[in-house]
Amino acid sequence: MKTTLHKADTRGRANHGWLNSYHTFSFGSYHNPDRMSFGVLRVLNDDEVGAGMGFGTHGHSNMEIISIPLEGDLEHKDDMGNTTVIRQGDIQAMSAGSGIQHSEKNKSHDRQVKFLQIWILPNKANVTPRYDQITLASDSLKNNLQQIVSPNADDEGICIHQNAWFHLGEFNMDKTNNYTLKNPNNGVYIFLLEGKCTANGIALEKRDGLGIEATDKIDFTFRENSKILLMEVPMAN
Repeated sequence: MKTTLHKADTRGRANHGWLNSYHTFSFGSYHNPDRMSFGVLRVLNDDEVGAGMGFGTHGHSNMEIISIPLEGDLEHKDDMGNTTVIRQGDIQAMSAGSGIQHSEKNKSHDRQVKFLQIWILPNKANVTPRYDQITLASDSLKNNLQQIVSPNADDEGICIHQNAWFHLGEFNMDKTNNYTLKNPNNGVYIFLLEGKCTANGIALEKRDGLGIEATDKIDFTFRENSKILLMEVPMAN
């Protein structure tokens, strides 16, 4: 088993006033040659956007972009004609493919919005862009690893152009759980959103990240009430 631990306070940070963003991997003005990616997981940004503020229209191509709202309401508009709002409990994914233009804005004028923005390198280039959004059942995460992203259109969660599987869960203190990899050649990146846990014996606290390779199973023990995101991804594209 090979592990890479990223403590929360070692992440890059960009504070633009209206945007406070923490970068697990190199992004924008934050460049760390030791933190370029974890396999095909290229970006993991932990964003807070001020009331009424947001990202103006901008473009992406050949990237799978997953957004996970943590608090507040985020409004999305794109050149495919989609105008939507994503909230806590929603999962959004875009396949940028041959090119997409979109904007993201905090819909609220009196509170911030918090969300994760995740970029995955795709296994197919220049596909037709597409947009998808789902709402999770209110109890689906309770002491359970709920699948939210997969490579299969007929499987649970949103389908993306990569052999990757994401799971999200909320666990009570002293609960245990485990995850068996779909592909033993993949790695798993764990991002602990809240609480404390151990993963294969390695202690994690709030906003810590842990990459694990060369294993087929991960065992968890939750030391506090916790919320966790697992991203199983190929280590090479």
